[in-house]
Amino acid sequence: MLNLPPRNALASRMNPNKLLPTFLFASRWLQAPLYLGLVIAQAFFVWMFMIELTHLVHSFFSGSPITEADVMLIVLGLIDIVMIANLLIMVIVGGYETFVSRLHLDEHPDQPEWLNHVNAGVLKIKLSTAIIGISSIHLLKSFINAGNLPEHTLLWQVVIHLVFIISALAMAWVDKIMTQTLILQHNNH
Repeated sequence: MLNLPPRNALASRMNPNKLLPTFLFASRWLQAPLYLGLVIAQAFFVWMFMIELTHLVHSFFSGSPITEADVMLIVLGLIDIVMIANLLIMVIVGGYETFVSRLHLDEHPDQPEWLNHVNAGVLKIKLSTAIIGISSIHLLKSFINAGNLPEHTLLWQVVIHLVFIISALAMAWVDKIMTQTLILQHNNH
């Protein structure tokens, strides 16, 4: 005999007032392929890292002259790739956990500490500080190579970096205000 749900349970699921919200909530799964795409992008960054590291090792062992500035620029490039990869991990893991579905990593020994209290506000702050770090690396690379760059390029890089810093401070300030407002609302109820 076929085990069907009670008629009133099926009718409640087909209720137009519940159908649209259920459909909209299920649409969050459309983001899953986007996160998979970012995982593929991360693989390309791993590939780029290995190419840059190979260049550094080859330059060292080939006996060709390599300056301290060249080594610093290559190492800063490696650090830049790692910071971008870290940014991708934050977006992939934090975004998936926040907007698609729980990862259920509570007992996993490698669970990142920040994942316990991730939400959209925390994720934005973490992303903005990561972007500032990446921008700092680019700026440092430009300063090391300043003799080969036009002055207006350096000026614009500093301006853009300052805009990133101001934006991060503004986001942190807004997040603090929103958190305080939520605490006040919670205490008043």
